[in-house]
Amino acid sequence: MSLLVVCEHDRGALSEASLEALTFGRPLAAAAGLDLAAVVIGEGADAAAAGLGAHGAATVHVASHPILTDFGPEAWGETVAQLVRSTGATAVLACGTERGNEVVAQVAARLDQPFVANCRSVEPGTDGWTMTRVQWGGSLLEDATLTADVHLVTVAHHAVEAVTADLPAAGTVSTFAPDLDESLARTVVVDRVVLTQGITLSTAPVVVGGGRGVGSAEAFAPLEELAAELGGVVGCSRAVTNNGWRPHSDQVGQTGTRIAPEIYIASGISGAIQHWVGAMAAKNILAINTDAEANMVTRAGHAVIGDLHQVIPAITEEVRRRRGS
Repeated sequence: MSLLVVCEHDRGALSEASLEALTFGRPLAAAAGLDLAAVVIGEGADAAAAGLGAHGAATVHVASHPILTDFGPEAWGETVAQLVRSTGATAVLACGTERGNEVVAQVAARLDQPFVANCRSVEPGTDGWTMTRVQWGGSLLEDATLTADVHLVTVAHHAVEAVTADLPAAGTVSTFAPDLDESLARTVVVDRVVLTQGITLSTAPVVVGGGRGVGSAEAFAPLEELAAELGGVVGCSRAVTNNGWRPHSDQVGQTGTRIAPEIYIASGISGAIQHWVGAMAAKNILAINTDAEANMVTRAGHAVIGDLHQVIPAITEEVRRRRGS
């Protein structure tokens, strides 16, 4: 019996989210007495399968079919459901990304099994699996118990940091050819917008965020300078996008982008719960605010109580001084 991890990839490039799922799955499989297996689907799956043994997968199932040309939730869900039936897997795990949750939801419908999404912790037991999951965009943690023939779970994105296994597994590749109807190809990726240079808000190691306290679109220039010095990007709160100062693509939060940088410098941001949901996975948070009682200040690991228009340029100047530039 096995715990099957659904691994996302883009034309053979494995996603960091999938490595998070494998990292989360290793101790879970051990505690449940299950082998850890992985499945990669469609074109590029062979390339994505390489190296999964280093992340603890004893077996890597490579699924291929003429309609599995690119991501499609119905086709991927049916493929995983058939693989569960074929291998006798008793648990399926994916990362709680939009794709991961959609695929496991498809699997749940096809296997007629319950599904628990966005878990931060899971403990297997004889009377069911107990878990804590994220609800309401991260503002609420709910304890639940899952009892099922096949346990279907996703782990909250950024709940763990992806690391390789202490003891690599065999990573034996096993081909799988699902029986898929053409009707399952009703939803497919047909086009992409490719970032040709720079880094994205979701992958940046440093994010310099600005809120209503910045004051105007033009006043974001010092934040842009600091972000450039630190090799990062600028983010913002919803209030900023509502005012038209920055595009929605820069928004951090529940209705924007969820970030997980090494450091998030939140300047002039009060810290509404919707914004905190998008920023809470940052490894370090520095809040700059004139209000010592602001939510972002009280939640941050570090804070400077002061005017961001003075503090941000001072940080930039100090960075340049230490670099000798």
